[in-house]
Amino acid sequence: MIRDIVLCSTSRYRGELLERLRLPFTCARPETDETPRSGEPAAALSERLAEAKSRALASRFPDALLIGSDQVASVAGRILGKPGTREAAVEQLLAASGQEVEFHTAVAVLDAVQDRCLMHRDVTTVGFRTLTRSAIESYLDQEPALDCAGSFKCEGLGITLFDQIDTRDPTALIGLPLIATARLLRQFGVDPLG
Repeated sequence: MIRDIVLCSTSRYRGELLERLRLPFTCARPETDETPRSGEPAAALSERLAEAKSRALASRFPDALLIGSDQVASVAGRILGKPGTREAAVEQLLAASGQEVEFHTAVAVLDAVQDRCLMHRDVTTVGFRTLTRSAIESYLDQEPALDCAGSFKCEGLGITLFDQIDTRDPTALIGLPLIATARLLRQFGVDPLG
């Protein structure tokens, strides 16, 4: 049986990543409150939001496999959201300068028919080099990453901000861990290789 797949996101980054699996899918925006709960760690927040995004569209796509994903960045235990403004991006990058930033990227695949949800969370640690304000300003002039947690795009010029990246899945840092996503889809009988 061919299953409809819904990416519960309108993020172009996640959509471009999922296209790599060469499976047909639909994108839809989940209406999900992404506010962290009091004292909620980054890991738990990413998992809660990934599942919430998949469940938010279950009634609209009752026969589908729904993929929800969320990424939460933290430095020294402080959560870094999407900056939204240049000033917030500068502050985030100054806070990350010379630090290790953890990116928790969770993916949830929900079988709406069975109400069965499988999940995975990837952790990527990014070692930022020491950044001057002028380097940060120059970076944001060339690549304003205001819609990205952590204020950078590792698939672009943002890679120059780092000393190192430690990850099990390089796609996780972009926003959707494809190794895990493919594995979870296979567990529901959907294999990109047939």
